[in-house]
Amino acid sequence: MVTFNQSIVKFLLALGLQISKPQRRHILSFMHGIILCDGRKTVSQIRRMTNDYRDLSCMTRFLNESPWCPNRATRRRIQFMMKQVKRARAKKGDDRPLTFFIVDDSQCKKDRSTKRMERLDDHFSHSDGKTVWSHCVVTAHVVSEEYSFAFDFRPYFRESYCQEHGLPFKSKVDLAIELIQSFQADDDEQVYVLTDSWYPSKKLIDACNQKGFHVISAVRSNRKMYPKGIGIKANAFASQYIEASDLRSVTVEGHDYKVYTYEGPLSDIENAKVLLSWEKRFDVSQTPFCILCTDTSLNVVTILRYYNARWHIETGYRYFKDLLGFDQYQMLSYKGIQRFWCIQFLVYNFLEYQRKQSECDVPMTIGDVVRRIRKNHLGQLVVYAYEQGLDQRPLAKVLESLKLSA
Repeated sequence: MVTFNQSIVKFLLALGLQISKPQRRHILSFMHGIILCDGRKTVSQIRRMTNDYRDLSCMTRFLNESPWCPNRATRRRIQFMMKQVKRARAKKGDDRPLTFFIVDDSQCKKDRSTKRMERLDDHFSHSDGKTVWSHCVVTAHVVSEEYSFAFDFRPYFRESYCQEHGLPFKSKVDLAIELIQSFQADDDEQVYVLTDSWYPSKKLIDACNQKGFHVISAVRSNRKMYPKGIGIKANAFASQYIEASDLRSVTVEGHDYKVYTYEGPLSDIENAKVLLSWEKRFDVSQTPFCILCTDTSLNVVTILRYYNARWHIETGYRYFKDLLGFDQYQMLSYKGIQRFWCIQFLVYNFLEYQRKQSECDVPMTIGDVVRRIRKNHLGQLVVYAYEQGLDQRPLAKVLESLKLSA
């Protein structure tokens, strides 16, 4: 019979999850099915793609009730991926290794009719520009030594929802700080925390300082800066005092920018470097894009280049949702949903590990790895059918074993 992809089996065994054989087979079924499924990634579709002989209720019970620990799976997964990063680092011989720790949040949107699904609420979606009925997660992504992998996640609930359901409230900044504090960096490792404009509060920056991390983040244009000790909003300063002759032209990764640099206090931050930038040309009527950097030793080009690494988490969300079905679950139990997310992170890290292991002269993407695994699986099916034909097995029996109708 067609078996699980051997690279997935080896990856899961390497994690050492301390789970039973039936539990391991369930996780393999989910991981392989998520990769093979070209369409909606519901539990029933995942089961169908792997030709699993067990009843659908067995797979849902595994997510909702089975006594396995997703936190242990997450810890072992992170340890495994960081081991690969450190191995690449040792091979490269970096004296001052560089790591980007990227934080952002995303919504798993659901139809309003899904009232029975636990923990759904109204959350503001940046991409939609409006409030949507969804689950919200704050996630972290790590980029280092040409690895780019999903690190961990924390579910977010609005304060009013927490009060109504008796849950402890944690803001998105609090959850981001939890993720940052959970990242164990080496003593000689320079870590830059990259965020969008929702996160760079004094609380988060202080937490990064305690860890020895620097922050590079977008900031809102109404943030106060203090040129020559006078407080003024960044957008007001740009429109009233900046002229074209004050700007520096820089090119970063094929994009041209006009940049004004300010260094000094910013709102409740004691000292930082702030870039007010316009793409291609300066227009006093346009609001500048503002970037904050707590490492004042970096030059303008380096800050812009480092901040561009934040795009990795946006690409990661696209892979999660469009390729792996991160938001396509239909389970009612929130416990089962969180475990489904845990398995999604296992799949993403496996694919990233395979991407790096398979790379030669031609760069690969996670999408390339998925397509290769799907082709290998199709090849297995062809070989199986061919071998059954050589054994003169009846066609009806072959179709039955593959769970295909005649």
